[in-house]
Amino acid sequence: MERLRVGLFTEIYHPVVNGVVASVEALAHGLQSAGHEVFCFAPQMPGASEGDDGVVRIPSLPLPARAPYRLTLPLVSRREARAVIKSLSIVHVHSPFVTGWMGATYARRYGMPLVYTYHTQLEAYAHYVPFEQGATRYAASRLTRTFANLAAGVIAPTPAMAARLRELGVTARIETIPSGIDVALFGSGRRTDAARARAGAGPADTLLLSVGRLAREKNIELLFPALAQAGDPSLRLAIAGDGPIRAELERAAAEHGVAGRVRFLGGVPRNELPDLYAAADAFVMPSLTETQGLVAAEALAAGALVIAADAPQNRDVVGTAGLLVPPTAEAFAHAFTQAGRPRDPAAAELAQQSAQRFSIANQVAATLLLYHALVGHDALDCEHTFA
Repeated sequence: MERLRVGLFTEIYHPVVNGVVASVEALAHGLQSAGHEVFCFAPQMPGASEGDDGVVRIPSLPLPARAPYRLTLPLVSRREARAVIKSLSIVHVHSPFVTGWMGATYARRYGMPLVYTYHTQLEAYAHYVPFEQGATRYAASRLTRTFANLAAGVIAPTPAMAARLRELGVTARIETIPSGIDVALFGSGRRTDAARARAGAGPADTLLLSVGRLAREKNIELLFPALAQAGDPSLRLAIAGDGPIRAELERAAAEHGVAGRVRFLGGVPRNELPDLYAAADAFVMPSLTETQGLVAAEALAAGALVIAADAPQNRDVVGTAGLLVPPTAEAFAHAFTQAGRPRDPAAAELAQQSAQRFSIANQVAATLLLYHALVGHDALDCEHTFA
């Protein structure tokens, strides 16, 4: 296949760490490893390195809200950056906001195929906007539909999200391509007493682990009444991640009488996550708003017992390799009792085998098939499945 020059336009990138950043970074590195040139267009952010290889920083302003995102200014002033854009084979955007519209504008201006990855259910984030929630959700859904229909190809990370896009009225070509994770990295963790102690658990305790941004849409507060109702004093909960509602969650843990059994770890460096997953007796994910949930795939790669809220996209990721339970405190409390049982090696192996679907190699191969089909180098149907 011909060598491509790919422009990735994203609303957020390093130094921020979240699922979108991880997905874009994995795709960029995977494409580069496959011999293609990749240029990532991202807003200038405090702490961002100007020397990042292949990263073009776009001027931006801080937002008034407490959020890691910036208001991108749609300006590419440097002559070299404009020359790079003109030379792209394909434009791949990762948000329907300013950088996404920039990418769409350049794709149309220079006759390049436009690909859009649907990372976020925008209507689930309506609580961040100080307007009537119903109207905000409607506007978010309309934005998603309008923007997606500009693209020659739309990538949904799970079949559930592909179906959701159709429900919203997206008529563009949709391919289901999971975002990739480093399966080998997350399968390399070691279960040690030291890692468990850092997470607040002793050798005889049952350690539950949550990983992700501390934000309202993640539904983390459900875990505290569940922990209280489980009635097992040996249960411990470690929460890795930070975010705008950390103080609120700390108060909620105290109100439910479980603060002494919950440890907030803050942001955990990526290279420490494998050992943390391996140290846990179960990984818990109460969120209903993911489009895929990279952390669930990471936990599967570690061979962990995954306990997740039963939602279509979580079913797509976890399948039979974990436990899917109703999003209630009672259901999670009941599931927690299974976490203290010895882990069946066959169950751990099933989880790790299931995680192979989410390898970066699979993501890159499927994405390249779509790219080449759209630029006219390959007429193959690149439909990707979760099988």
